[in-house]
Amino acid sequence: MDFSLSVEEREIRDWVRTFVWKELVPLEPEVLRRERAHQPGLTADELTELQAKARESGFWGVQTPEEYGGMGLSAVMTALLEAELGRTFVPFYFGGAADNILFHANEEQRQRYLLPTIEGTRKSCFAITEPGAGSDAKAIRTTARRDGSEWVINGEKTFITGGNEADFTMVFAVTDAEKGAGGGVTCFLVDRDRGWRSEYIDTMGEWGPASLIFEDVRVPDSQVLGEVGQGFALAMQWIGRGRYLLPARAIGSCERLLGMAIEHANTRETFGAPIADRQAIQWMIADSGVEIEALRWLVLHAAWQVDQGVDSRHAQSIAKLYGGQKANEIVDRVLQIHGGMGYTRELPVERWYRELRLLRIYEGTDEIQRRTIARNLLKGHVRIGGALG
Repeated sequence: MDFSLSVEEREIRDWVRTFVWKELVPLEPEVLRRERAHQPGLTADELTELQAKARESGFWGVQTPEEYGGMGLSAVMTALLEAELGRTFVPFYFGGAADNILFHANEEQRQRYLLPTIEGTRKSCFAITEPGAGSDAKAIRTTARRDGSEWVINGEKTFITGGNEADFTMVFAVTDAEKGAGGGVTCFLVDRDRGWRSEYIDTMGEWGPASLIFEDVRVPDSQVLGEVGQGFALAMQWIGRGRYLLPARAIGSCERLLGMAIEHANTRETFGAPIADRQAIQWMIADSGVEIEALRWLVLHAAWQVDQGVDSRHAQSIAKLYGGQKANEIVDRVLQIHGGMGYTRELPVERWYRELRLLRIYEGTDEIQRRTIARNLLKGHVRIGGALG
């Protein structure tokens, strides 16, 4: 059992680490200033410029297949890169990616949607969540009614990431109410100029999702992604594409936060001694260090299963649940160690506090992960002890 990285893997990781510290971390003060003024941390042009810098060094389409101009990196390598990007709160991501279900597009759709999305000239969003259908995706109520050679879509989607910026959406609608998720849900590719609109949702974090409203939006048959009635399977494929990547990014955030806590504990004095000498502080530091290491191996194990072609859903649920729980505990400890300054917006601790709270909600709440894990164990779908059990 070899836990070391190859020379190539180490070089890739180190390049991203250098990119983060050289190009992104220096932007943090300005990003904080803008966000305090309720402005985007990065403008679209600034993000594009940073992505272009990364592309010059070959970092484009991290998981996009090489045949589409991407790097085609493994799941383990991608998880390592996400951890590096997590070391900063600057809202950066590598360009050259497209939603995994877009690769089901036919040739015409590939030319109109997939390839321009990979190139960055088009922006998409995935729209399944509704006001009454969050964790229970089978409860969607948005409908698509056939009218001749067209479909008429009505309904509302909510908490849609990228919905305010997207020029087209992959929207899921009920096309056969009797069949429901068992063959009655279809995915449509719908351009914004077809008539749907988005409304910004203000949240406690800097993430700005959207509500999408469809009122008699018409699309032709050619806009069906995949097959009519088979949309729910596509939706589950999208949702399960990489839950391990969310806690992977949290690893980097927690490492950066713990580093800040250690530095502050060693320099902040009370009653004539550094607070690092206090057992209460030492225990918070120790617990956080142990939990980061545990999270790292849970994430990498889930990613390794993906690379091996093993069903990784159980391992990803464990990593997602543990990551959300422990990241929130760690940032809370770090804020406590910083005292009153940690509570201010002069430091990024409270900003991370709000951002990491989302990890326990989106792409499967803690409760959903527990339900999945318990069901797998109770029904014998997985063995106690996992692959080594």
